[in-house]
Amino acid sequence: MNIKLIDGLIVKALGGFYYVESQDGVIYECRAKGVFRKKETSPLVGDKVTIEASNDNKGTVSIIHDRKNQVLRPPMANLDKIFIVVSICDPKPNTLIIDKFIAMSENKGIEPIIVITKCDLQDPSEIESIYKNSGFKVLCVNNFENNFVNEAKNLLKDSICAFTGNTGVGKSSFINSLYPELNIKTAQISKKLGRGRHTTRHVELYKLDDINAYVADTPGFSSMDLMRYDIILKDDLQYCFREFEQYIGQCKFTGCSHTSEKGCAVLKALEEGKIEKSRHLSYLSLFDEAKNIKEWEVKKQG
Repeated sequence: MNIKLIDGLIVKALGGFYYVESQDGVIYECRAKGVFRKKETSPLVGDKVTIEASNDNKGTVSIIHDRKNQVLRPPMANLDKIFIVVSICDPKPNTLIIDKFIAMSENKGIEPIIVITKCDLQDPSEIESIYKNSGFKVLCVNNFENNFVNEAKNLLKDSICAFTGNTGVGKSSFINSLYPELNIKTAQISKKLGRGRHTTRHVELYKLDDINAYVADTPGFSSMDLMRYDIILKDDLQYCFREFEQYIGQCKFTGCSHTSEKGCAVLKALEEGKIEKSRHLSYLSLFDEAKNIKEWEVKKQG
């Protein structure tokens, strides 16, 4: 049998099989080499890999190339962007939940993008300004006006992306408005999310040929997934709030926690209105949680 080495991307994992898309678009059904079990690792959807392929479009994953990030639930690697979907009403946005998603994304080097849905029902300007002022891309979705579609596709372009947000915020509707042909997939997943069974599904990336992008089949992660499995140490938390960056190192005392210290440059910026109050309140809440986390827990998580 003629064996050849092929580089590709894992686009689906199901029942111990990994489906690898080669650079010319051919899908290979693969098993993983036993060496990965010895290393206590396994291939993930989103991994760039080298496979040993045969002529019948089957093969073996032999090399997993370096990952730039990894998300544990659902198991994925090399995400470029996470679209954090929130509704302006029904349910109302929870800034602490949004900021947890953002912090966890920033900690893993994944670009967070805020999507505000149901903007035809209520004015989104207050929540929109909070996140634009904090340095994030914000997309407002009005289901009666499709003028957001081109902007959304530009944000998705050339990326591996996933969506997150609580049930009922309109993730499926948002994805369907961009790519109606994915309707069946997103509708099925949203029903599973509603029944709370999303942790048992397989993970799959769908290729969006017109913008050279891949989107996770979900529409996303649940807040429970990220909060339970992604840990940030308190000393790292300040770097997960990008609006703090220009003030870090300017505080009067080294090791400043930016919570209550005199001479804190971050608190001064907060008083001057250069940092949004809700963002700092979220930082305080996350810092309080992080104080009890030990470094060995993070190492165990990885």
